[in-house]
Amino acid sequence: MATVIFYEKPGCIGNAKQKRLLAEAGHRVEARNLLAEAWTAATLRPFFGERPVADWFNRSAPAVKSGEIDPGRFDEESALAALIAAPLLIRRPLMQVGDRREAGFEPDLVDAWIGLAAPVGGSIEGCPRQ
Repeated sequence: MATVIFYEKPGCIGNAKQKRLLAEAGHRVEARNLLAEAWTAATLRPFFGERPVADWFNRSAPAVKSGEIDPGRFDEESALAALIAAPLLIRRPLMQVGDRREAGFEPDLVDAWIGLAAPVGGSIEGCPRQ
């Protein structure tokens, strides 16, 4: 099984469920605080791969939900600057296994990448408290 470096928002119920799913599949999870990491454009950018810039943002972040921040209005450079300045805006979790990095927890993608123990119905991203 894989060792997953898992950048989370500590205390997030959704991230706790995602870590549990990984552990149940036999993966070793190394949880790290997404908000305390010293992100740079060079360290953050690889997690987003070919995703559109708007998909780099946490849709549950208060500034996004309120409309204060519109992820669709950013180019790559300005998005990275905004995400580094306010890590709550980063889509989470960020996960790394070896050299591969991913943003968000899409069960089908995670299952195809490293495997999950059981099918997961629906989305388990975002904050379940909302």
